[in-house]
Amino acid sequence: MRWDIFCRVIDNHGDLGVCWRLAADLAGRGEQVRLWADDTSMLDWMAPRGCANVEVHAWDAPVDTEPGDVVVEAFGCALDAPYEAAIARAAQARGRAPAWINLEYLSAEPWVERCHALPSPVMSGPARGLAKRFFYPGFTPATGGLLREPGLLEARAVFDREAWLAAQGIAWGGERLVSLFCYEPPGLPALLHALAADPRPTRLLVTAGRADAAVRHWQAAGGDAGRLAIDFLPLLAQQQFDRLLWSCELNCVRGEDSVVRALWAGAPLLWHVYPQEDGAHWAKLDAFLDVLGAPADLRAWHRCWVGGDAAPGPLDLDGWGRVLQPGCQRLAAAADLTSRLLAFVQAG
Repeated sequence: MRWDIFCRVIDNHGDLGVCWRLAADLAGRGEQVRLWADDTSMLDWMAPRGCANVEVHAWDAPVDTEPGDVVVEAFGCALDAPYEAAIARAAQARGRAPAWINLEYLSAEPWVERCHALPSPVMSGPARGLAKRFFYPGFTPATGGLLREPGLLEARAVFDREAWLAAQGIAWGGERLVSLFCYEPPGLPALLHALAADPRPTRLLVTAGRADAAVRHWQAAGGDAGRLAIDFLPLLAQQQFDRLLWSCELNCVRGEDSVVRALWAGAPLLWHVYPQEDGAHWAKLDAFLDVLGAPADLRAWHRCWVGGDAAPGPLDLDGWGRVLQPGCQRLAAAADLTSRLLAFVQAG
């Protein structure tokens, strides 16, 4: 099938990151994809080799073109009127409308199952009278699942951590490895202090961008690294970011794309869920931790990480790993998002 995926970049990694992974995964399964985004510049480093069967288009002007068989609005972005008019014309010419999907944000909250796959009638504009359908990523069989391309877990199983670290110029001496990809979490100083004071040496691998700036700010404010070695990394392509997560005993991630990739890494994680003014992110975080069966001390560390609560004590990475492993394995055994989306579209 021919797919049009539309993305307006709000978070300069996550929104486009999810859309690119979906586009590339569809293309890898034989689909033809056009990805429309209002800022495509991040793909220069995120996906420098591009992908066969994926065309990237700048969505910087109204689009008036023959729609694909499937149209995906990512994260509630609104299509412009000329493209909606093209959908209406295609519906009339083909005798049926293109499959029009509103791909929503990820959540483990119970309402997701109720809303997944519901129709959303178009009440105004050129496509009035047609309908979109909601598609919610999620953690249960009654949702849209999680993005996971074929062969990912098999690649992780044969991954050579030592060789990859050496190729990145990281002088790993066997110390514990922790990755940091975050905004500016209130609990960052507490985490850095805990790692610095731990008897076991730790090497912190800091991603470029806001995480890099946050750690440098901590250092400039007098943060004592103690037994903590810090490496500042360049921008990483998506596949290299995955391998960073595979390398670490703890992954500190943010947003939607990286938290799913951290699940596939199979190691303990701290998720900097995107904060919302009304506090709705706490319910989202609690539901996510419930799905994983997170122990009390990991939940407390999340309250510290996201909300600035006092540090609850040492980081029990071994214990967290044992508790989280069954949940990660269960999710990995479930059908992935792209498979479910293809089946959803084909079922009409």
